[in-house]
Amino acid sequence: MTQVQSIRGMSDILPSDSATWQAVETILRDVSNAYGYAEIRVPIVERTDLFRRSIGEVTDVVEKEMYTFDDRNGESLTLRPEATAGIVRAGITNGMLHNQRQKLWSTGPMFRYEKPQKGRYRQFHQFDIEALGFDGPDIDAELIIITNRIWQALGIDALELELNSLGTPASRQRHREALTQYFLQHEDALDADSRDRLHRNPLRILDSKNADMAALISGAPVTTDYLDEESATHFSLLRELLDQAGIAYRVNPRLVRGLDYYSKTVFEWVTDRLGAQGTVCGGGRYDGLVSQLGGRATPAIGCAIGMERLLELYRVCGGQPAMNAPDAYFVAVGEAALLPAFALAESLRDALPSLKVEMNCDGGSFKSQMKRADRSGAAIALILGEDEVAQRTIGIKALREDLEQISVSWPDLGAAVTQYIDNTGLGKDG
Repeated sequence: MTQVQSIRGMSDILPSDSATWQAVETILRDVSNAYGYAEIRVPIVERTDLFRRSIGEVTDVVEKEMYTFDDRNGESLTLRPEATAGIVRAGITNGMLHNQRQKLWSTGPMFRYEKPQKGRYRQFHQFDIEALGFDGPDIDAELIIITNRIWQALGIDALELELNSLGTPASRQRHREALTQYFLQHEDALDADSRDRLHRNPLRILDSKNADMAALISGAPVTTDYLDEESATHFSLLRELLDQAGIAYRVNPRLVRGLDYYSKTVFEWVTDRLGAQGTVCGGGRYDGLVSQLGGRATPAIGCAIGMERLLELYRVCGGQPAMNAPDAYFVAVGEAALLPAFALAESLRDALPSLKVEMNCDGGSFKSQMKRADRSGAAIALILGEDEVAQRTIGIKALREDLEQISVSWPDLGAAVTQYIDNTGLGKDG
């Protein structure tokens, strides 16, 4: 029989890695919560029209990468390729944006049919931070400051901030007209995709990965030359706020991002430590998206952190893998020990809720159970055999420290474990 296989570009996150994922995700959640952002959870599947209207039909995501299918009622549905459109849809659907401002974060899997390679997968995970209802550049600065604080908390110093402004729709239109004229003059040098986009959305030509067009694209008109006064003032104040916060950045007039809903501020945190997939976090303002999806005009900004790339960069920068080890491992030897061991383990969990207690299951000799306890990574073994049951005592043995094994009565177990763990240094780690 043929062995079942995972889908190409969709990877398992194994227990050996999941503890590190959880540790990094906890930092992202804690930093976001500290700035007043709250979690929102939105569906993985949305109507396809949501992404066509928001991301833009003339984009690689919509044209080539979405996982789209018809359900049993013939309705076209899509696995979400990004989170912002769904969050905006949720805000409109649930009346969260009328005379209100929202600071939100969300995390979970996204799906794009791309060529799998290191740092680019067909199922990938993002952490999104979104602020809706805020018009000024101060919220732009706050979002960037939050991401910078996340890097600091993770000990990552290999990211650089690139910044640009796309301007208002009016200034973007002027830039679009200039791009069209420029590329028309060099139409023979465009590849097939770029010729197709020339009249529909010339901005997307700037996203081309075709190396043969790199020189041509580098000479194209830049957005900052076409900014209106409002956008220029917004961008100038944002830079002042970042300067004041001590956050270094580089203005990159070629930075446009790959989705059509962006306006004014766009930014990316990039690194040269991950090869070709150097963007770890990207985002920008999407002031027109809410009204574009049928809601009232609402200014907004957001960003997405690619979790797989962030985890890889965390490792490259010296981040240590987290351990998913128990604090205590219960060794129960003999039939007489099984029932009291389960009862004592539960009473210990009741007394010390933060303690991670693993119960040996499926029996085994004392020697084999102690080997399991050692392999589990636990700090201590709690030993209960027939003699201990008869005496209503339990042994406590340190597995990582050179400490003498002790024996305590059952009622004193919680206090004894607390003291013993403090002596092993576990208490310092919480």
